[in-house]
Amino acid sequence: MTPDQIIVFCILGALLVMFIWGFWRYDVVAFAGLVAAMALGVVPVEKAFLGFGHPAVITVAVVLIVSKALSDSGAVEYLSRLVEPFTGSTTTHITALSLLAGVLSGFMNNVGALALLMPMAIQSAIKAKRPVAIILMPLSFASILGGLTTLIGTPPNIIVATYRAEATGESFGMFGFTPVGAVIALLGIVFLIFAGWRLIPKERRSSSAAEDLFDVEDYLTEARVPKNSKAVGMVVSDIEDAIKDETPMIVGIIRRKRRILSRAQQETLKANDIVIVEASSAGIEKMVSGFGFELVGDKPIREDLAEGHIKLAEAVVQSGSRLTGRTANSMRLRSRYGINLIAISRQGTRVEGRLLDEKLRPGDILLIQGDEARLPDLFSNMSLLPLAQRDLSMGRGKWSALMAVGIFGTAIALSAFGLVSLQLALCGALLGLVLSNVMPVRRIYDAIDWPVIVLLGAMIPIGGALDASGGTQLIAEAIRQTSTNPVVLLTLILIATMTLSDIMNNAATAVVMAPIAASIGQQSGWSADPFLMAVAVGASCAFLTPIGHQNNMLVMGPGGYKFGDYWRVGLPLEVLIVAIAVPLILWIWPLTP
Repeated sequence: MTPDQIIVFCILGALLVMFIWGFWRYDVVAFAGLVAAMALGVVPVEKAFLGFGHPAVITVAVVLIVSKALSDSGAVEYLSRLVEPFTGSTTTHITALSLLAGVLSGFMNNVGALALLMPMAIQSAIKAKRPVAIILMPLSFASILGGLTTLIGTPPNIIVATYRAEATGESFGMFGFTPVGAVIALLGIVFLIFAGWRLIPKERRSSSAAEDLFDVEDYLTEARVPKNSKAVGMVVSDIEDAIKDETPMIVGIIRRKRRILSRAQQETLKANDIVIVEASSAGIEKMVSGFGFELVGDKPIREDLAEGHIKLAEAVVQSGSRLTGRTANSMRLRSRYGINLIAISRQGTRVEGRLLDEKLRPGDILLIQGDEARLPDLFSNMSLLPLAQRDLSMGRGKWSALMAVGIFGTAIALSAFGLVSLQLALCGALLGLVLSNVMPVRRIYDAIDWPVIVLLGAMIPIGGALDASGGTQLIAEAIRQTSTNPVVLLTLILIATMTLSDIMNNAATAVVMAPIAASIGQQSGWSADPFLMAVAVGASCAFLTPIGHQNNMLVMGPGGYKFGDYWRVGLPLEVLIVAIAVPLILWIWPLTP
């Protein structure tokens, strides 16, 4: 191996380890890899940032914006109502949700499709008295499978198509992935409907559905302020500061029949006030012994936490959220946003200890209390996914929905018939959505998943360095030496890509594997297309772990899943996909150029 090849392999190996470790966000890891590649000379400085202007990156960004516009217009909400009549049995419930998720994911970002459907799925499960664990994993997997069906369904398809255009001068078309992807998606969903959900562990499937994800009585305590208490005449914030080592939080005050929930921190306590406290047992003990509080609590607390414009909401921390790795204190949720963090659930288990100092992770469910008018901005700014169907939709009526669908449908038709390129069609659609005010300009940048954009922009030059150094050909030749049988080689590429996508971002997997797959085909004198198609399929089939795809992470907390639950359903699903995909790819995309 040459020195450049050794350097590139070391960088890629380090990136893979960091992706698996997950201590830092994947965009930070990828950007660090790009900086290292520049410093070590394998990526020229003048070309290091060309990845951010790469057609695949721009296309992914525009698809994310257009998907958000479809969501905000209310168009998808009309479709989601079709599910309601089919919740009578488990089979019809999963069928309706999975098919809808699969169809939506073919034409919009699959993370966005899940975010739209998950609150409705949870509420429908509660209404049907059905455990949410039965519903959410099939919903997540179906939304991932749906992305296989079109060019814009998932970033790996866009990356593979763009690589083909650069290598051969011709991209895969809008529906070039459909003959293979649609069959795999349909049969995969059939598996989920009739067998997949039954493989979820019994303890998850047998748990009863509850109307609330949190039993707040387990997190909060009510205490009375007697006449002789030292707290009488003191401001709430001063009491909290006095025992700040236990980080107590007074989230509400009940004074006679009046509830004081907004800005309780600034309130001066009076005799016979009842305070609602979130604190550890040590914190409660200090409040009782130090200030003379008297514990009470013979009635449900939840009803005391919401009144008028002050509401309770449950939300999931999404991958890439600003809260990831941060605490509520460091993000100043209370002072800046007026938000009280009442409880945290992680993988179905209550987080004990000082919640305000707990570092948050993707997939955590938060129970928060705050002003209803400010919750939508908090969810948007912090990349939180609300878990209940609340009046937070940005939809502005039927006209906006029809305009969004009409503009998007026109763009898809123009691209499908080859009248304009996909990039031009999507950019034109974005412009039309902005000019018609379906997508306000101020929301465009919020709609982009910036960690994904940074990841792609950083990984594309590193992938180019692998190719330029000859590393791609080296790996391809090593794989090709294992067999001369194209079926075996295609299967190896598919399995290797699936394995990588289970432990690192699927877009990064496609960036690395597409050149390798194409080289195997070209070195053997075969068409590169079937091998590129195997990469597209494999990169979007991350079903063994919750870290392989954002959707799997999003359902982990609400579904109460453990890390090991995913492979129980995902492994047989991936085996089925390999068995279907290999002969199907070779039939649709022959080896002969």
